[in-house]
Amino acid sequence: MESDSYISIKSFAQGIYKEKGSRFLSFAFPVSNQDEVKPIIDKIRKEHHEARHHCFAYMIGHERALWRTNDDGEPSGTAGRPILGQINSYGLTNILIVVSRYFGGTLLGVSGLINAYRTAAASAIDNSEIIECTLREYYEITYPYIAMNDVMKILKEENIGQSDQTFDLDCRIILNFRASSREKILGRLSRVEGLKFLYIKTV
Repeated sequence: MESDSYISIKSFAQGIYKEKGSRFLSFAFPVSNQDEVKPIIDKIRKEHHEARHHCFAYMIGHERALWRTNDDGEPSGTAGRPILGQINSYGLTNILIVVSRYFGGTLLGVSGLINAYRTAAASAIDNSEIIECTLREYYEITYPYIAMNDVMKILKEENIGQSDQTFDLDCRIILNFRASSREKILGRLSRVEGLKFLYIKTV
């Protein structure tokens, strides 16, 4: 059975790492899609405009298939990849981590940079509240009023979420339930005479 759960962070958190005068400020944000990323980075660039680099990595989606890294002028592979490495080591997704570096005048070298960005990212994660999230699928169902009792029995027994209800000669409800319960729940609903369902989204 496919997994319908994933690990993310509950809310914004930050951390810091200092090395040879340089300060690496790290910021972790929960994000659900790529469109949220750029405004967050732009805001950090504005708030920390004296920082020389704003490097980042993100991972999005419960399958952890959508990701990106950016070194923002640091030597290739010394910033974004180490940040992503921390995201991966914690098994997180739907997360963006930005590390802003205030240069202290001393070059750290490739290994020093990798360690600094990795440690800064870990600091933000360690200060985060890590949570387990579950995927829920949303469907619209329509059915004749005469089938009301049959439908309500299933909704109660399967602990199905409901919203946006319309009860008339033809009834309509928006349902939501854990993705792993899809086959069982839709199987039961499909046996209700006159009931039709339409998939809306998974979140």
